[in-house]
Amino acid sequence: MSTPHTQDITGFLHSQRNKETLRFITCGSVDDGKSTLIGRLLYESKSIFDDQLEALASDSRQYGTQGEKMDLALLVDGLQAEREQGITIDVAYRFFATDRRRYIVADTPGHEQYTRNMATGASTAELAVILIDARKGVLTQTRRHSRIVAMMGIRQVVLAVNKMDLVGFDEAVFNTIVADYRSFAAGFEFAGIQAIPVSGLDGDNVLQPSAHTPWYSGPSLLAHLDTVDLSAARARGAFRMPLQWVNRPNLDFRGFCGRVAEGAVRPGDAVRVLPSGVQTRVKAVIDGFGEVDSAHAGDAITLTLADEVDVSRGDVLVAADAAPEVADQFEAKLLWMSGHALTPGRQYLMKLACKEVTATVTGIKYREDVNTGAHLAARTLGLNEIATVNLSTSAPLVFEPYGVNRALGSFILIDKLTFETAGAGMIDFALRRASNIHWQALEIDKASRAAQKHQAPRCVWFTGLSGSGKSTIANLLEKRLHAEGRHTYVLDGDNVRHGLNRDLGFIEADRVENIRRVAEVARLMVDAGLIVLVSFISPFRTERRMARDLFAAGEFIEVFIDTPLEVCEQRDVKGLYAKARRGELKNFTGIDSIYEAPETPEIRLQPAKDSAQACVELVWRTLR
Repeated sequence: MSTPHTQDITGFLHSQRNKETLRFITCGSVDDGKSTLIGRLLYESKSIFDDQLEALASDSRQYGTQGEKMDLALLVDGLQAEREQGITIDVAYRFFATDRRRYIVADTPGHEQYTRNMATGASTAELAVILIDARKGVLTQTRRHSRIVAMMGIRQVVLAVNKMDLVGFDEAVFNTIVADYRSFAAGFEFAGIQAIPVSGLDGDNVLQPSAHTPWYSGPSLLAHLDTVDLSAARARGAFRMPLQWVNRPNLDFRGFCGRVAEGAVRPGDAVRVLPSGVQTRVKAVIDGFGEVDSAHAGDAITLTLADEVDVSRGDVLVAADAAPEVADQFEAKLLWMSGHALTPGRQYLMKLACKEVTATVTGIKYREDVNTGAHLAARTLGLNEIATVNLSTSAPLVFEPYGVNRALGSFILIDKLTFETAGAGMIDFALRRASNIHWQALEIDKASRAAQKHQAPRCVWFTGLSGSGKSTIANLLEKRLHAEGRHTYVLDGDNVRHGLNRDLGFIEADRVENIRRVAEVARLMVDAGLIVLVSFISPFRTERRMARDLFAAGEFIEVFIDTPLEVCEQRDVKGLYAKARRGELKNFTGIDSIYEAPETPEIRLQPAKDSAQACVELVWRTLR
């Protein structure tokens, strides 16, 4: 039996559930007052419990920067390092509500070092509050954050000119900053830029209009958040659901679980499984433990299908009459988040929705100047740089342009060795250049070619420093194999650079491309049934792993010529180390360019201790 008290609670929960939710971020340069502004919003909207207020008062005495006043920034900055340094490092999410809307706000860091965290917060936001310190105006990080906001598809912006109390609420200062920012942001596709003069510390124009700004007739920050039109951003398309999991608890049930990324789905709807293209119908829509009449974007559901079809994690269920595209080459915008530069040709893991594939940036079309937006030529990308790139993936992906569908248009690149998130990207469109190219089926295969030669084809990959003995051992090994009647070929680093790779230098990007080309040639030679001996410094583990992945299990043998640097320098037949030490030879491996030694090679040779013949004998026995 319900009581008036429980009815009040039920009514309150029902009213909260029916409110729309707005996700927004605060961003801008360091010390522009983002955390203080959010703390003021939480405080003024009475979204802080009594025990939180008591904790805030205690923390303000210990960590605060506002003298006797409560430091509202501490409501958001919860990490010990954030409180000690007075900065935001990680993204902090807070919830509050008004009579009109519910809000999830992400306080993002302003330091350039933590730009990746800002991008994370922006990836799910519909509106951005960009703060500017009235004393400093538009800064480089303001521009960088604005570009990321635009790149992430956020179309509603609030330009909060903060700390107006420190410039005497001067209208001219406010107008100058707004004009400067609007001029900079003119090229972005923002639907609206609402400029508001605020003081987060004292609450001016945060919830209520301030008496200190009689010259300002616009809304307060919260009034604008309550009324801003988001209908264009929320226009929904056809049904899309990336599959996260196949739920098979028993023989009688097979459900397909995921979160609806776009549109709606109902029992009886015709759906298509991509990339296979198989069509079927929805038998039931399950939300939690019961069937429902429909599910919409954002709902986590389980679908059962009318037919037994092959569906697995990473596939996408879509409306049968409005299927998205499937492609394996794209043009995309990319924000680079790693301290190690992006190098075209290097392989990364790419995750789009629930699908994970291997991807390569095949080319950088241009890098964007963070201040002017100018398109600049670039061969690599550094930390926090933004570029338009071409991508190639190891398998076709179901996608839609990011401007149409965030879930199927956004991706991350992951370093294959460290599993660090290296970049975040947004797909613009598919590249059609290879859509009419197919692998030609040949009558004679690798096994037939190898059988004719009476040998098992192999790629023996010698890696080590310059002067370690790679070429010597590879040459001696080929002589022995040739004497036995084996069919071989040696790919030597110096020889290949006279022809196939003569256009490449020795910067990291060129070294990556050098190994990529050689690995592809070696694969063709193994396909021809040959035993190919590859003698290259190949200094980076990522590229050696890329080479290994081109071959079948057991075909690739990595041989590490483990010769100490000092021994290599003593040999220095070509005088290269001496030139590198004098600074006459840049990017020389072992001197001013790193060599990443193999961790688990099939064979480790030490020519400084063992004779060349003994080393050859060990490799020969492995091949036998």
